[in-house]
Amino acid sequence: MNNYRNEDLKKLISESLRERQDSYIIQELFQQFPTTIELMDASEQQLVTIKGIGLVKAKQITAMLKLAKALTIPANDPCIIQSPKDVFNLLEPEFRYQTKEHFTCLFLNTKNHLIFREVISIGSLNAAIVHPREVFRAAIKRCSASLICAHNHPSGVSTPSSEDVILTKRLVEAGEIIGIEVLDHVIIGGRQFYSLKEHGHI
Repeated sequence: MNNYRNEDLKKLISESLRERQDSYIIQELFQQFPTTIELMDASEQQLVTIKGIGLVKAKQITAMLKLAKALTIPANDPCIIQSPKDVFNLLEPEFRYQTKEHFTCLFLNTKNHLIFREVISIGSLNAAIVHPREVFRAAIKRCSASLICAHNHPSGVSTPSSEDVILTKRLVEAGEIIGIEVLDHVIIGGRQFYSLKEHGHI
C-alpha cells in the first residue's frame, strides 16, 4: 500500500475522474485525506461529503483504491511485528516529515502478522487527541487479535508525556475489557523511539 505516493494517487484519481490535478475536487480530496493510508481507507460515505463528489465518483475512487491496495499487498511475505524496533522501522519513514502528531495503530492477527495500519488521529504540534473507542472501533473492524499504538513527537524527543502514559493505561484497560490486547505504545521522535512496554508502563 505504501508503494503508492500521494503524487501517484493524485494522478491516478485525476485521470480516472477526468479532473485536473489542481481542480477543486482533487485539492479538497487530498486536503481531507492528507496521507496515503487515510486515503486508501476512505469510505464512500466519507468521500461524498466532499463537494463535487457524488455517489458515482465515490464508487470510482473506492474501486480504484481497492485495486491499488490489492496490487501492493505482498501475498507471501507478511509483515511480522516482533519488537519496538520493528514498529520504528515501519513507521519512522512516514513520521519523519510530519509536523503534527499522528497517532497510528498497527492491527495484528494471532501470529503478530500486520493486518492493517491506520491513522486514528492527527493532532497539533505537540498533541494528538485520541479516545479509546476510536482505537477499538477500528480494531474490531479489522478483526484484530491485538494491536500496537504508535505516535510521533515532531519535536524529535521520544520521551513520553504524562498524558501519553495515562492514555496508554486507559487503552490497556479498555483492551482487557474488550479482549483485544494492547501490546505496546511506541513513541517515535527523530531517529529514536521509546517503548512504553519496555519501560514498564504496560
